[in-house]
Amino acid sequence: MRGMEGQLGPRARTCLVCGNASKGSVSAQLQVCRSCEAAIPWIRNVQCARCGRHERCPDCTRREETYFVQNRSCVRYDERMKSWLALYKYRGKESLKRVLGNMLVHAYHLHRLALEQEAWPKPDQAYMTFVPLSEERYGERGFNQAEQMAVEVSRLTGIPVLPLLRRTRHTAKQSFKGRADRLDDMQGVFELIPEAVSQLLSYTCTQRTHLYIVDDVYTTGSTLNECARVIRKSLPVQVFGLTFAR
Repeated sequence: MRGMEGQLGPRARTCLVCGNASKGSVSAQLQVCRSCEAAIPWIRNVQCARCGRHERCPDCTRREETYFVQNRSCVRYDERMKSWLALYKYRGKESLKRVLGNMLVHAYHLHRLALEQEAWPKPDQAYMTFVPLSEERYGERGFNQAEQMAVEVSRLTGIPVLPLLRRTRHTAKQSFKGRADRLDDMQGVFELIPEAVSQLLSYTCTQRTHLYIVDDVYTTGSTLNECARVIRKSLPVQVFGLTFAR
């Protein structure tokens, strides 16, 4: 009987971040332990309506033209979130796509809340795309974290993913650059995939079509803004940013 009770009792789950495993201590939704879950710096109160920052934002007022409606991020980019992303992106722990993708749904709900508060009409359609990697960067990692997170959010929200953009050239890592260099570096770095544009237009794409661009970190918004600029040159859509950290 004692052996039977052990089989019928709750099974131990393993935290996908720290590896802790114990019965009942790992969140079934996020698949992280209670300790990791408690340390997540969720963004709940948005201060900048444009970029979704949790505090006063100096960047949005300095941008000459903004091509996206708004961005929302699920967490503040603190040291713990940096370590989670590093574990995922640079150390190849791809199982974290389930954690980060699930967390991104929070940012999607922040979008919906903001649009409801501003009395936006409901979209006719909604699609999801992602910031592409260069061939060099993809070769280094073997995967695109933004694409993987987009697929996870799509699975949880039902919004279809459409690869829409590609890079025209390789750029150095944006984290090592200042704001001015980021802006210069992003000029002309993206282009639309013609077949994807044709596919999207065949879906009766209109001004009431919402397109969410998924990326891992929103810093100055230069990457998102350039992606949105390229998209809106050819497609009559409303572009939104859906990023993990801000």
